[in-house]
Formats: sequence, structure tokens, C-alpha cells
Amino acid sequence: MQPQDHEQFSHAVLPEATADEFARQEFVKSYKLHLATQVSPKTKTVYETQVKPSFEKEHGRTPKNRHEIRKAMNGNNHYQTWSSLLRTSQEMMWKSCQVSVERQWGKLVSEAKKKSSDKPAGGTLSLDPSVKIPRYLTAVDIHCQPGGYHTELVEDDVAPGAIFERAVYIYAMGQLGPMNDDMGASTIAYIQKTYPDFTPKRILDLGCSTANSTVPYKETFPDAEVFGVDVAAPMLRYAHARCEAIGVPIHLSQQNAEHLDFEDGSFDLIVSHILIHETSTTAFRNIMKECHRLLAPGGVVIHVETPAYKGMDDYDAFILDWDTYNNNEPFWGKSHEIDPPRAAEEAGFDPSKSFEAMAPSAYEAAKAKRTNVFQGGDFGGGGFWYLYGVQK
Repeated sequence: MQPQDHEQFSHAVLPEATADEFARQEFVKSYKLHLATQVSPKTKTVYETQVKPSFEKEHGRTPKNRHEIRKAMNGNNHYQTWSSLLRTSQEMMWKSCQVSVERQWGKLVSEAKKKSSDKPAGGTLSLDPSVKIPRYLTAVDIHCQPGGYHTELVEDDVAPGAIFERAVYIYAMGQLGPMNDDMGASTIAYIQKTYPDFTPKRILDLGCSTANSTVPYKETFPDAEVFGVDVAAPMLRYAHARCEAIGVPIHLSQQNAEHLDFEDGSFDLIVSHILIHETSTTAFRNIMKECHRLLAPGGVVIHVETPAYKGMDDYDAFILDWDTYNNNEPFWGKSHEIDPPRAAEEAGFDPSKSFEAMAPSAYEAAKAKRTNVFQGGDFGGGGFWYLYGVQK
């Protein structure tokens, strides 16, 4: 039975919520929607009518980039209030999901182990305790998730994955669909339109987390072998149990996308979904080199993110850049300044075969709820995903 558009799809390892827990989570979702649709637009009005004129009077010119706008806005009471409320909503979101997971922690671990042992769908899981978690993940709790993706507090822990899957649905205010799979589905729609004769036989998802974006590739290309890698063992345990629970065989392994153990030229399609903004500049270069090594001739690599800042209005770039300074996303800003042709060439690709595209959301039901603006706290609200990559 297909899930209803207004609710998250339930499966064996999705944390169950009591009535009170669900009410709290729904409050956070509604609170985020209110900030995105009612408070954020007023922030732009404040900039246009107060902050910008004041800056022009003092400097004799308009702000020349998002950084100058940010410095000017940091002193504004309305912006401070909006920013504080948005950061608070993020912390409330994680807490509301943690409560459910903590209450049924043992049950979730047990169910995940059972799915992993039974393998009803035929997927695989390979964990490697020797994999070192990169400092760009250990130095900060990415997007404010307590402990990040990798922290384990009990044996065979799956809590980070369980918390993440429920929290992403709340964070995106349901705009990623009942399965949280809009990025994968939207990318597939782009691939089918752009490369109509392309039928990949081996697909790799980098930084797959809970595999919510990985699953659509197997569903769309059922004859393909689909692989997902991540550095975080608890995310992979949860992802494997999730895939088995919904009947989709994915081959998951604990690896760093900068240095993978797959053979040269062994993939036709390599993808990532909002991975790059959580990696350092050096790591991104290494990842692109690995993509070049792993792709077969004619293969394609596609990274999915929110839009690049180039060509964007300075205010819009500033408001989208909120995460860099306020949401524990220190690499967000730099990742939005990547030059795809240059990145492709540095990795060994032909830069003339690089591409950029804006792919419309595949989740039609979210259209009426969207703000149609890319902004801090609402990365799905624009209704499009920024894709960039290269064909080998």
C-alpha cells in the first residue's frame, strides 16, 4: 500500500511515536513552516526598507556581496530574532526525535539486527571498524544533530539513523515525500530525460546515510546492482535494516568516499545527495578523483545540492548561506562556489563534458506547500535541485 502524501511512510525500523511525541514533532514541523512562509519574507522586507538604505547612506553604495549583507544584517533585531528562532527549531527538531528513539532504543537495535540477519530483500552490509571518521565530521555536530552521524552509544547502535530519518521528514516539512526520496527521484527523472538510452548496470551512492535517496535507483533500474557507502556504521546499520524492511536490495559498505575499494571503471553511474556541502574542499577533490577512477567510459557522476551562488541575487545568496554560520554547516558556503568544469578537469575528466542543471522536484504533492525560495531552514522549498557533474 502506498503511503499517503501527508504522512511519512512507516516501516519496521522507523521509530514509532506516542500521541504526545507525534504532537511535538508536528508542532516543530508547523513551526518551521511558519518561519519559512510568514517570518522569512518579512526579513527580506526589513533588509530592503531598513538595512540596505542604512548601508547605502553609510558607505555610499549598495552591499557588494552576501558577506557584506550578512555583516549588516547581524545587527538587525528582526534578523536576529528570525535566526534565533530558526536555530531553536533545529534543536527542537532533533530533541523531539531523540525522545522517541531513546524510548524504544533496544527494540530498534533488535529489529535492525533481525533484518540484517534474515536479509529478506537480499541486500548486504559490510562494516569496517578501521575506517577513520574524517575530522570534518568529528569536529562539529553537522546540521546540529547531537553526536553527528557516527556516534555510537550502545552495541550495534542504529539511533543516529533512526533519528535522522524522522528528523529529515520534519526538517523538509514533508517536501521530500513520504519516503524522503525526492532528491533521488528528481535526479532519476533528470537522467531519464537527458540520457534516454542510458541504462546503468552498476550504481554507487556516495554518503548514502539512511539510503532514502538510494532506494529509487534500484526501483527504477531493477536489473542494476546498487551500492551505497558511508563512513558512519550506525547510519549503515539502520539503512540496511530499512532497505530490507521495504524490500529493496542495496549493497552497503562502510567506506570513505575519498578512498574506495571498488575496482577501476566498475560503475556506470555515481551519485551523491547533499553530501558535498558536508565535506571539506580537499575531500571534494579526492572524491572527484575517485569518481574518475571508478567510472566506466560513458559513465556519469552527478552531485545533488541546493543552487550555486553564482548568478544568484546577493540577498538570496545571503539567506541561503545562513546554514554556514548558524546551522553547523561550515563547508556549506564554499561548496556553493564550486566551479563544475574546473572541478571536473582537476579530477581528470574532460571539462567540456561537465554540466549543471536545475532539476524540478519529482514530488508533485509538495507544490502547494513550497515557498519557492531557497533559504536557511527550507532547502526543499525551492522546488528544484541543483545538479552538477560530468560524463566520462
